[in-house]
Amino acid sequence: MPYVHDDPNWPNFNWNVQRITDRLASVRHKQGRLIGRMERLGFPLQAEATLQNLTEEVVKSSEIEGEVLDRNQVRSSIARRLGVDIGALTPADRNVGGVVEMTLDATEKYADELTAERLFAWHAALFPTGRSGMTKIAVGAWRTDKSGPMQVISGPVGREHVHYEAPTAGRIESEMYAFLAWFNSRADMDLVLKAAIAHLWFVTVHPFEDGNGRIARAIADLALARSENSGRRFYSMSAQIRRDRNDYYAILERTQKGGLDITEWLSWFLACLDRAFDGASVILASVLRKANFWDEHAGKQLNERQRVVLNRLLEGFQGKLSSSKWAKLTKVSQATSSRDIDELVALGMLKKDAAGGRSTSYSLVEPKTWESR
Repeated sequence: MPYVHDDPNWPNFNWNVQRITDRLASVRHKQGRLIGRMERLGFPLQAEATLQNLTEEVVKSSEIEGEVLDRNQVRSSIARRLGVDIGALTPADRNVGGVVEMTLDATEKYADELTAERLFAWHAALFPTGRSGMTKIAVGAWRTDKSGPMQVISGPVGREHVHYEAPTAGRIESEMYAFLAWFNSRADMDLVLKAAIAHLWFVTVHPFEDGNGRIARAIADLALARSENSGRRFYSMSAQIRRDRNDYYAILERTQKGGLDITEWLSWFLACLDRAFDGASVILASVLRKANFWDEHAGKQLNERQRVVLNRLLEGFQGKLSSSKWAKLTKVSQATSSRDIDELVALGMLKKDAAGGRSTSYSLVEPKTWESR
């Protein structure tokens, strides 16, 4: 089956200018409003919003590929590198640290040129052990065809369905030279549109044995950061793609089996980005709620355990908080956990939920002003 990269005019993409221009203008308007709103918050709240969105970006980009990372490790790793104080930090393993390093390099150093060496460093950071699962892979180098063609396959053995076959390894060096020259050029193209095209182009070439999707999304984030001239992240494109994962894979497959008209892909990408901007309001509300909570309780004497658990509750603790869960989270005795909780109840920071007895649980006392900030 012919793929888009088999077209003799590859990679000269084209699209319906009028259709895309209208969508792009709408997305750009919403992007500008979001950035303006966030920039009025002041540096501490911007830093908190950036921390939350980068955590989402790292966790969800990996989830798209079926890899589940420990959110607390990701958050701690990002906070450490950004210099954001979140109290006690959770040690991060090498895999988490590598994904975080790649993401921060893409977003914080958005003005730097994208080179093959930089991509190799990202790839090596994603696979610090030189393995993808149990399989040894070439790390920090373009893939080869020694194991056969690079294919995206699903289905049981003997009834496999080939969704896509990438260009042969012999083409990769020249393909990536062309891609990087285009990406780094100062050609008159809107950078949001460039992010969409770069994402598609990179995954089509599929230059690495593994990690292509995550690196493609990092490249798109780099272009989006350039479009805003800022390394601060106030939304997560990967979090929205994760919600739309089935549609994401479907549109990529259709586009790579079609011609060079990528109007459908660009429309999908812009609509997804538009939804990501809408999703930013949820994180903004969380950031404001957290800030107002601590404003209301400024000056109260708390131990480190209490601050850590309160922040966990403010950031979306799963399930009910009980004294046994407190003890497990903070690694203290049941007696100490009960004492910590009782102090917070007395301070008006926690409240006992309606059900009592063996099922006693506790909730935050919501800040009175967080909705009006």
